[in-house]
Amino acid sequence: MARRLEGRVVIATHNPGKLAEMRDLLARYGVKAVSASELDLIEPKETGASFAENARIKAAAATAGAELPALADDSGLVVEALDGEPGIHSARWAGTDKDFARAMRLVEEKLAARGATAPERRRAAFVSVLALAWPDGHGESFEGRVEGTLIWPPRGTRGFGYDPMFLPDGHQRTFGEMSAEEKHGLPPRGAGLSHRARAFMALAEACLD
Repeated sequence: MARRLEGRVVIATHNPGKLAEMRDLLARYGVKAVSASELDLIEPKETGASFAENARIKAAAATAGAELPALADDSGLVVEALDGEPGIHSARWAGTDKDFARAMRLVEEKLAARGATAPERRRAAFVSVLALAWPDGHGESFEGRVEGTLIWPPRGTRGFGYDPMFLPDGHQRTFGEMSAEEKHGLPPRGAGLSHRARAFMALAEACLD
């Protein structure tokens, strides 16, 4: 049975972009978010074989370290022509210096090497799994997914990660060209477009008012 989330929650991330999105999403429910980095929590090794496994690893480590409920996201870009890569390794493709311009070039180089130049060969999806964990061992997880096409060159300076090269289905602008409200705003103000917003809407239905 789903458990209600209230009060304070630790966001198990050191990524400022993810933290900002999660704080925005939680604020309307009166849940105060503190980040793992603000609490000097150590990032665990992500040894899982899926987004869900890695999200649970991060949430479990954060709730144990902070003795508070913890919320973790594991997400990434899944490219059909690259057999699902970079997938759970999406952040690693950017290197230790988090250079996503380099990561996007690497995706483009790999697509070009496979002759994936036509839009139908450049299909991709952003996937997000949100995992909640409580100090007593209780846990929940929720998945969101948005389909789209990869474009080149990248467009837009908003968002983060691979956003500038991802054109969601039914839209003429990339995630990198959209405002935060357009990308992950929840109804009625927004459409809950992003993968993280969609995962969050499932979480909210189960664990929030």
